[in-house]
Amino acid sequence: MIVTYGTIASMKDTQTNVGLREHKLPMRGAANPSSQEQGTAPGSFALEANVGGPTTFSSPDTPGMPPVSTKTAWDFMPEPGSVGTTLETAVTQLEFARLGVVTKEMKRVAEREPHLTAEQIRDEIAAGRLIIPANIKHLEKGLDPMAIGRASLTKVNANMGASPVSSGMDEELEKLHWSVKWGADTVMDLSTGGDLNACRSAILKDSTVPIGTVPIYSMIMDSKIEDLTRTMIMDELLNQAEQGVDYFTIHAGVLHEHIPYIKDRLIGIVSRGGSLLAKWMIHHGGQNPMYDCFDDICDLMRKYDVSFSLGDGLRPGGLADATDEAQIRELEVLGELTERAWAKGVQVMVEGPGHVSFDQVEYNMKLQRSLCHGAPFYVLGPLVTDMFPGYDHITSCIGATAAAYHGAAMLCYVTPKEHLGLPKKDDVKQGCVAYKIAAHSADVALGIPHSRDNDDELTKARAALNWQKHFDLSFDPDFARAMHDEDLDVDTDFCAMCGHDWCSVRISKEIQEFASGKDENYAWDKPTVSAALTIEQKEILEHRGVLTPEEVHKLASKVKGNVDTSNGKAACHSDVSDADASKAMQGA
Repeated sequence: MIVTYGTIASMKDTQTNVGLREHKLPMRGAANPSSQEQGTAPGSFALEANVGGPTTFSSPDTPGMPPVSTKTAWDFMPEPGSVGTTLETAVTQLEFARLGVVTKEMKRVAEREPHLTAEQIRDEIAAGRLIIPANIKHLEKGLDPMAIGRASLTKVNANMGASPVSSGMDEELEKLHWSVKWGADTVMDLSTGGDLNACRSAILKDSTVPIGTVPIYSMIMDSKIEDLTRTMIMDELLNQAEQGVDYFTIHAGVLHEHIPYIKDRLIGIVSRGGSLLAKWMIHHGGQNPMYDCFDDICDLMRKYDVSFSLGDGLRPGGLADATDEAQIRELEVLGELTERAWAKGVQVMVEGPGHVSFDQVEYNMKLQRSLCHGAPFYVLGPLVTDMFPGYDHITSCIGATAAAYHGAAMLCYVTPKEHLGLPKKDDVKQGCVAYKIAAHSADVALGIPHSRDNDDELTKARAALNWQKHFDLSFDPDFARAMHDEDLDVDTDFCAMCGHDWCSVRISKEIQEFASGKDENYAWDKPTVSAALTIEQKEILEHRGVLTPEEVHKLASKVKGNVDTSNGKAACHSDVSDADASKAMQGA
């Protein structure tokens, strides 16, 4: 039978009707992540967006999940007449939001999150479901405000910091700029060596993204944890708030009564802050000093609008310890501390695990949503397997994708160096890229408007076999171009994977009944020789570990032999008339 466009359309209608009768799609009202609803995909299977309600952008609950909390930050208001309850005394974004004020920071976030209005951002902050970590001192130094919450796009944090055995200020500043280049939305300075104060000050001066710290590291820099006092705690918090730190990780949820639940764990306490405070409590036989002075900490942080990142000091460090009694009991306390911070007018996000097997990720996300009343969840990983050291940026971004889909608002990256050593520059890039993949994948799955637009544009470029547009639209154009040119340094209507005769995309483009590859905006005229590999692209290939330096040099020389480099750099693309000539050139 001769198949025409009309018969294809008829067959498609028949098949679609049969399919819908036999296989009902689980459409629950989520927006199509493509603003133009391009392609043939039905859209997101997530729940209908509920910005202003407890589920904002949310996955459907698997049976047995904890219920959504009926409370928000509105249920934990300060006493009438106390500081922060009038425009004259308001300081924090939470306080202004409760008073109905749209701040300039909220307006800036709306510019960066076009699916939300400034008023929606204000209301989400007032409910405690979204924060703008923006110390008033850092705003004076050029911080560009951003938001963390499930109504916003999923954010990525990159960790950096000098250790007693590796790195220094210059290297850490380089890592700061490098991590921001590769998509980090916030950066945590976890330095434990060198001049911590000077390093932190330099980072805050240079950073346009929010900076977080774990202040206990500096509190005991020149002393033992056993010597920690309330005065030391408050003095260091004041110092870092004055410097402009935007959020503090405070491990106030680890209590003395939790310690017995740790004794049978395979790997004990893996949080630095959690282990230090556990040691302090055992030595003194007393309660966590961070818990005891929590109200004073809130009052200090409020004056600068420093946000809490309530630390998960008892997070699991291996699958064998995940979702255990210690972890859950700490999370219950973090829920209490969230309420107390809101009552003081302080913005809050909550930190989460850790190492969690894939089947337990959703439960962990939704238990936090219930116990902490929807406060943004900031998770490390989670790593879904423990047996791939050196590849934990992969094991963790699998869990991170699931975590974001099920409710996490920010993902703390993991690099290939996790558990093994201090990340170097390339490790930082690998961690950031892995987590941008996780965050973006979750946003598309949740049906956040516009989140799939760039994917669709790249798909159209790929369908048209417009290689340059393909690379321009990609997250890492240099890497994509280098990978392509490693095998085929001609932009033509096929790639080295299939070759000319077997290229399905080229064949689809030639079938007149298909729309594939025929968008005029992506048309290109002739095959062209690509420019010589840049130094950066050669380094990319060299660092891949597949090609030896000699092979990279040979590859670069071969490319340069086909382009004009008389002026010291590659000239513009040289035209090649047809595919046969393109293929022949590969043998040159």
